[in-house]
Amino acid sequence: MNKKKHIHFVGIKGVGMAPLALIAKEAGFTVTGSDIEKEFITDVALQKAGIKPNVGFSPEHIADPDLVITTGAHGGFDNDEVLAAKAKNIPVMTQGEAVGVFMKGEIFEKKLKGVSVTGTHGKTTTTAMLATILTENALDPSYIIGTGDVGSLPAPGHFGKGNLFVAEADEYMTEPKYDKTIKFLWQHPEFAIITNIEYDHPDVYESIEDVREAFASFAQQVSPKGALIVCGDDREIQKIIKDSEKRVITYGFTPTNDYVLQRVTISGDQTFLWLESHGTLLGEFMLRVPGEHNALNAVAAIIVCLELGLSVEKIKKGLLAFQGSKRRLEFIGELLSGARVYDDYAHHPTEIKKTLTTLRAQYPNKKILCIFQPHTYSRTKMLFDEFSKAFENIDELFVIITDIYASLRELPDDSVSGKKLVDAITTSQRDVHYVPTLPDVVQYINEKKLRSDTILVTMGAGDVYTIHSKLSFV
Repeated sequence: MNKKKHIHFVGIKGVGMAPLALIAKEAGFTVTGSDIEKEFITDVALQKAGIKPNVGFSPEHIADPDLVITTGAHGGFDNDEVLAAKAKNIPVMTQGEAVGVFMKGEIFEKKLKGVSVTGTHGKTTTTAMLATILTENALDPSYIIGTGDVGSLPAPGHFGKGNLFVAEADEYMTEPKYDKTIKFLWQHPEFAIITNIEYDHPDVYESIEDVREAFASFAQQVSPKGALIVCGDDREIQKIIKDSEKRVITYGFTPTNDYVLQRVTISGDQTFLWLESHGTLLGEFMLRVPGEHNALNAVAAIIVCLELGLSVEKIKKGLLAFQGSKRRLEFIGELLSGARVYDDYAHHPTEIKKTLTTLRAQYPNKKILCIFQPHTYSRTKMLFDEFSKAFENIDELFVIITDIYASLRELPDDSVSGKKLVDAITTSQRDVHYVPTLPDVVQYINEKKLRSDTILVTMGAGDVYTIHSKLSFV
């Protein structure tokens, strides 16, 4: 592997692929890549790194690289560029496999210590928090974070001089058609975080039992030298650690955890948390992002840093530098009409509830307009009842539901739709409207002239965030 100097990335603009490309470029590799012309949240990061993707996929783009790394989307192993590489006997690996290879460090001719962060929710934010604390303390880790931008870091991917490699670990399939290995199983970290386990990705898992089994397999890959760091409040996690032979460190609100959140207070865009461990008070930590869920994410990052030898005071300082990640309750700006606009990646019922609960705590006296774009037919259908109840118990909430944003990996399903979801939500939530397309949403917002008494949040894993460029901001 260390002989390979030119890497070509198929689907380079994906949030899992772009950070890998950035790492390779910083490590001294020649980097090329291809993707569709559509706007991605990673466009700016790639541009800053001097990486200009080819538009579209063509065998002509395979100019004899030493290695091709492909996404599971855009045809995966059936992509024209991948087929051309194989015809030339050029090695091909998937994004998931590449993360595991990069984590080992052999391709960079150095030995690295891996730290993996996984869970159904919160892995991107937790990875970003951890990378920020380590960077602020001059450990210069390498890292791969599945987003387009992290305010406290130069880019979502970085090749550091230190010996740590921090990676987000994904529970999706390696390649949907030919290799159904769960992506995080390519990683063999010294330390691993599991934030939570819930049923998601119904196109991969038939049941929560299957999800739990996958995470249990991942947990077994943690090095005996390190530790498995998990939220002990999570019922599914409790099942997988019950008989674990690994060293397990738990955290959460329950007093039986190794690290206990004694209190969490939200004040505007900030969160204050008080942490105790085995009777010792570690003090107050401050976050510049809101939410009880972010307090839990922070504790996971804090524990890893303590295990790596950082002092509590250094961790507090590093954590204070974290400013959030792109599309994670990101403040976009203020409309000319007065409303404040946020954007969030929430695409699961649990995430919707947590984001809306956080906004309500931040702005107790304001109306909230949530524009939700359902993501994938399979998820919307399998979790339909949960989605229909995800907007309950939030006062002064107004909801807009768009058409479903389909994955490139699935076919349309007429049995489920944004309109049907609206009909289901109206049984418990009066102020919900079906606004099918994004241009329709922009028109709706402009006509309403939302004032300063309203918080607008766009929500979903699709392209709902692209409406921001069509709105008028201060």
